[in-house]
Amino acid sequence: MKSQKEEVNLYKYENELYDEGYENICGVDEAGRGPLAGPVVVAACILPPFLKIDGINDSKKLSEKKREALYKIIVKNALAYSVVFISEKDIDELNIYQATKKGMLKAIEDIKVKPDYVLIDAMPLGELEIEHISLVHGDALSASVAAASILAKVSRDHYMEKMDFKYPNYGFKKHKGYGTKEHLLALEKYGPCKIHRKTYAPVSKYFSKQLSLNLDFNEEENEK
Repeated sequence: MKSQKEEVNLYKYENELYDEGYENICGVDEAGRGPLAGPVVVAACILPPFLKIDGINDSKKLSEKKREALYKIIVKNALAYSVVFISEKDIDELNIYQATKKGMLKAIEDIKVKPDYVLIDAMPLGELEIEHISLVHGDALSASVAAASILAKVSRDHYMEKMDFKYPNYGFKKHKGYGTKEHLLALEKYGPCKIHRKTYAPVSKYFSKQLSLNLDFNEEENEK
């Protein structure tokens, strides 16, 4: 259980904005910037004014069971929310920073209720015309950002569990694409699959190795 002090702190930004006359306050956060495989997932969420959800917090601080329970509560009670998947292909083409920014702008654009104010976890969004603020560790400071964090994390986890069935050699269900020892050993044994991020160092070396082998092969063919 949260203490009253912690709960008040978590709703501090929202309460101040409600007092200033804002109603539709949108939290935005992402999940999956660090993994070696799979998409980065961004969520935007508008909670009803003054709604208190017991136990809400930064998704990284919650157990999987607690995240799943809160996910259902948020989906049921939110005024509006959106979840956006930015593929590993986009991440490789844009870089993870720009891919995350693209996802955040898209999530805000897609949400069915137009926000009055947006609270963003860390990422500066100078392109955004709606009033907003970027909060470092926003998912631990704002209930709206924490809600978005949970939506993004659970949505991504569910996706990676599906990918575990499609690519069973890598253990995606367990580590969700992060660079664990198990994952790195699987990469060494099987090489990358379609959803690995080619530009991430632990993965890119396998493509560099393949390129080198192809060049050597072509040189041998030309010499014949």
